[in-house]
Amino acid sequence: MKNTIQLLLLALILTGCNAEQETDERVTAVSETETEAAPMAEDPANYQDINSDEALVETALLAAPEASRAGAKVIGYNMAGEFVTLREGTNEFVCLADDPKQDGFNAACYHKDLEPFMARGRELKAEGKSAQDIFAMREDEVKSNKLSMGKAGSTLHIYYGPEARYNPETGKVAGAQYRYVVYMPYATAESTGLPESPIAPNHPWIMDPGTHRAHIMISPLAGEE
Repeated sequence: MKNTIQLLLLALILTGCNAEQETDERVTAVSETETEAAPMAEDPANYQDINSDEALVETALLAAPEASRAGAKVIGYNMAGEFVTLREGTNEFVCLADDPKQDGFNAACYHKDLEPFMARGRELKAEGKSAQDIFAMREDEVKSNKLSMGKAGSTLHIYYGPEARYNPETGKVAGAQYRYVVYMPYATAESTGLPESPIAPNHPWIMDPGTHRAHIMISPLAGEE
């Protein structure tokens, strides 16, 4: 039993690291193979491919808090492969649509104050920089106040799953689930009281402590929000 719990925790840590880091650096080009996604409760026949700009917008908005979806801005790659503004917004959220050229599904939504940080990640990735280079360069730029991450506590919401298929009637994506990130630059376990790894599935923990990218990870269990 103890070994089973340890294996579950390890899977959660690896899944959390992969999806959040990919999202942060694509918020540039997301989608890594995940462990388990929530089972589909609906008839699979109700789902269809996400194959239009309208569907990209609709499914991207699912990453935002429900009360904020109507006013959220949506950016990302359109079906023609161009990175564009898919929909203008009026509130504090920027949503990143799923990339049609990537396997699986991964949309994200973050506070607009994080946009300079996210845009810089997209820029560096487009230049061919590695994940390690992007981390180091943004670390230096945040420390020197050249790059802003907004106020501590800015959030990133991730909605991801193994299939880029959705139900047009409900808007839900097949097998998708949520993850939440709260950025706390330079926070540590000591300054927050949070552990550096989850003590049980879906418990909050702090990742990348002591760096510009320190953040609280919250991963609800499959099927929960």
